[in-house]
Amino acid sequence: MGDKPIWEQIGSSFVQHYYQLFDADRTQLGAIYIDASCLTWEGQQFQGKAAIVEKLSSLPFQKIQHSITAQDHQPTPDSCILSMVVGQLKADDDQVLGFHQTFLLKSFQGAWVCTNEVFRLALHN
Repeated sequence: MGDKPIWEQIGSSFVQHYYQLFDADRTQLGAIYIDASCLTWEGQQFQGKAAIVEKLSSLPFQKIQHSITAQDHQPTPDSCILSMVVGQLKADDDQVLGFHQTFLLKSFQGAWVCTNEVFRLALHN
């Protein structure tokens, strides 16, 4: 991992940490957001750490397992990191579904936080 650019190392570490928390106990995700963070979840907008954690905690499944297919990371001109994730998830006994998720990461008070996040299931209606 040492030969990858630093933004890829940070982005990959964040993605791994995010999905470990999400799959184990999504109520613990508050630590990665700040009050200015924004989430768009299947077209619904949420702003602020409390609103985001409330939304993620209230999703209607008991257990979930994410499997990451691909992830891409880019540095931004303002020293943030843009991360895009493609993968599959299995919630409870439902069928496996594809998903796309994008994160904008910013260094804030010595830690990397998610300031913006967009999630969509890969459904084709």
